[in-house]
Amino acid sequence: MCGRYASSRRPEDLVEEFEVEESRVPAALEPDYNVAPTKEVYAVVERPPDREKQEPAQRQLRVLRWGLVPSWAKDPAIGNRMINARMETVAEKPAFRRAFASRRCLLPADGYFEWYPTEEQTLAGKPKKQPFFIRPKDGGVLAMAGLYEVWRDPDKADDDPERFRWTCTVLTTEAEDDVGHIHDRMPLMVPRERWAAWLDPTKSGDDRLALLEPAAPGLLEAYPVSTAVGNVRNNGPHLLDPLPLS
Repeated sequence: MCGRYASSRRPEDLVEEFEVEESRVPAALEPDYNVAPTKEVYAVVERPPDREKQEPAQRQLRVLRWGLVPSWAKDPAIGNRMINARMETVAEKPAFRRAFASRRCLLPADGYFEWYPTEEQTLAGKPKKQPFFIRPKDGGVLAMAGLYEVWRDPDKADDDPERFRWTCTVLTTEAEDDVGHIHDRMPLMVPRERWAAWLDPTKSGDDRLALLEPAAPGLLEAYPVSTAVGNVRNNGPHLLDPLPLS
């Protein structure tokens, strides 16, 4: 799974990196080195510039909330457990299949965290877990495959600007060999040459499934970091500092 990641790039840098045509970011998010579910995150999407006009989709940068709320949901709290969608079943799961059909996005990240069970035990007799930070070896941006939904709050008036809730989820896949010893799942990465195809809302059927291929081995590196990242109240670039070798 992917339950925490880091996102510190400025929106203007993401606009340039992802060749965004329009930024719909009302205010820049603070750099976040401990992104957790239900937080607001940056997402690259392709949307018509005006819903009322028949215009081609444009690439936009938006702010979404992590934890997908399906359009048919009665209670938005369902999003709290919809933070990941498995690549193997995303096309069939009721919570994700409509978004997978036409609402795909890219979620930029510096890297993500996973916890490895060690041989040490807690007082409760469970294995102590050591967090690792996993990032691109070249220091570039990590473009995680995501889905997004727009949920209409039935309790808000038609003229309420907060009546629509934009949410997202991260797709996961089997971990490649370099990081598979830490956790058996990892976020699905979208290479630059596939960004346009992944975002294209007109692609359907086998075209979408063909895009879901795990990242090639050797692109990521992992190193242990402080257990402080386990507390969502902790934040700052120090959370990405490698632990000294013992």
